[in-house]
Amino acid sequence: MKRLINQTPGKTLKLFLALLPFALLIVLYMASSDARLEVNPNDKLLPSFSQIGDGIDRMAFEPSKRTGEYLFWQDTASSLTRLGMGVLIAAAIGLFIGIVTGALPLFSAWLSPLLTVVSLIPPLAVLPILFIVFGLGELSKVVLIAIGITPFIARDIQRRTQEIPAEQLVKAQTLGANTSQILLRVVLPQILPKLIDAVRLSLGAGWLFLIAAEAVAATDGLGYRIFLVRRYMAMDVILPYVAWITVLAFFIDQALRWLNEKAFPWHQTGEKS
Repeated sequence: MKRLINQTPGKTLKLFLALLPFALLIVLYMASSDARLEVNPNDKLLPSFSQIGDGIDRMAFEPSKRTGEYLFWQDTASSLTRLGMGVLIAAAIGLFIGIVTGALPLFSAWLSPLLTVVSLIPPLAVLPILFIVFGLGELSKVVLIAIGITPFIARDIQRRTQEIPAEQLVKAQTLGANTSQILLRVVLPQILPKLIDAVRLSLGAGWLFLIAAEAVAATDGLGYRIFLVRRYMAMDVILPYVAWITVLAFFIDQALRWLNEKAFPWHQTGEKS
C-alpha cells in the first residue's frame, strides 16, 4: 500500500482539492445566511448573495449623491496609490540599507543594531506620532507603510547580501574593481530578484498598516469605507470590500512573481536547481 506521504495529486485532483475549501465555505455561508434570514429577514450579519450584489452595485456602479464619484473605484484607487508609494519608498530604503550593511562590515557595525531596534517598534504604536508630525493627510499614511515594512526588507536584503560567496568579491577586487563597482555590478544584480521576493512577503504587513491608517484618519480608501459603514452593520458592503482587498493582494503578488520571472529568469532557474 502506497504511503500517504508519497502520494502526489495529479493536475485534476490538485485543482479539485484547491477549490474544495472555497466551495465548502460558500455552501456553509449560504446555509448560515438562509437560516438567519429565515428567522429574521432584517438580519444584517450574514446578508444573502443578492443583498451583497445590491451592495456592490450601489458602491461600484452608482455615483455618490454627495460627490458624484463611484465610491468603490475611488476607494480602490486611493488605497492602491498609498500602498504603492509606501512600498516603493520602503523597497528603495531597504535595498540601500540592506546592501550597505550586508556588504560593508564597517557600516554593518554602525547600522545593524539600530536596524534591529527599529524593527522591534510596533509601527501602529507610532501612528499618533506620525499624525502629529506629518498631519492627517496622505503623507502620514505613506510614511506608516514605509516605516512598517522597511526594517523587514532591509534585514532580508542584508542577509541575502551576506550569502553572496566571498569568492565573487575577491575575484572582482583582483580584476581591479573598487567598492562602488563591486556593489553596483556584483552585488546589486544578484540582490534585485531577492528584493522583489522581500516585497512580496512584506505586502501583507503593508496592507495591515494601510487599513489601520485609513481607519483612523482618511476621507476615502478601502479601510476607511469598511470602518465607516461598520456603524450601520452594513455587511453587504463590508464583505465585498474585504473580498476585494484579498483579490487585489493576490493579483499584486502574482504580478510581482511574473515580473521576477521575466526580469530575472536566471534567478528562477537557480532557485529550482
